[in-house]
Amino acid sequence: MSLTPEQAQRLRLPHYPRSAGHDPEWALTHLMGPNALWLTEALVETMELRPGMRVLDMGCGTALSSIFLAKEFGVQVWANDLWIPASENWARVQAAGVADRVFPIHAEAHALPYAEGFFDAAVSLDAYHYFGTADLYIGYFARFTRPGGQIGIVVPGLHAEFEAGVPAHLAPYWDWEFGSFHSPAWWRQHWEKTGQVAVERADTLPEGWREWKLWLEICRDAGYRHSPNDLALLEADAGQHFAFARVVGRRPGA
Repeated sequence: MSLTPEQAQRLRLPHYPRSAGHDPEWALTHLMGPNALWLTEALVETMELRPGMRVLDMGCGTALSSIFLAKEFGVQVWANDLWIPASENWARVQAAGVADRVFPIHAEAHALPYAEGFFDAAVSLDAYHYFGTADLYIGYFARFTRPGGQIGIVVPGLHAEFEAGVPAHLAPYWDWEFGSFHSPAWWRQHWEKTGQVAVERADTLPEGWREWKLWLEICRDAGYRHSPNDLALLEADAGQHFAFARVVGRRPGA
């Protein structure tokens, strides 16, 4: 598996300049879905990260987002995941030269081993929809950030909720687990109704579906792992409904 120079160049998007500075084959080799660097950059450009901050990266997968955050923003990152052993992520962290700033943790989303108020910010890329759609979860999750701390997510979603079921053109590709895909408006209401988070931004990534399609096409053509079903869904939808939802909120307090 190897990228051609043309494929590598296609993955260096001008609106993600920080991501473009990282080896695209590194991102492909350790992929677990969409391009983690693009999603991270799209999220944190709307947040207030400063060097030395403590950041929780929830559902970090292979820790690419955690490594990116440490290198690009100088923050300390607790790379929390359930599916990937912490020892595997530790090896990646060491190889990336950020062992002093990224700390892999193996923990389930409902049994987090952190002190309340410990983090300055919390992020989650392509993961929060797996555990965060329950009504009470944001109240639990938010308690680990300090008062005034930010929480940001990017997840697969929709421009608007389906009012009459899954559209016919998507039905052949729709998996029941896609029921966790929601619109920015849904996420805003879902968080704000608890009073535990004040939502500052809820939108979709402008070209998210095109970027996910491009990523899958390069994965396919270069021989990396990918989902043909996801690619077929994106091609059939052509941006009508599918999007990446981006939500940023802040825990109330000073």
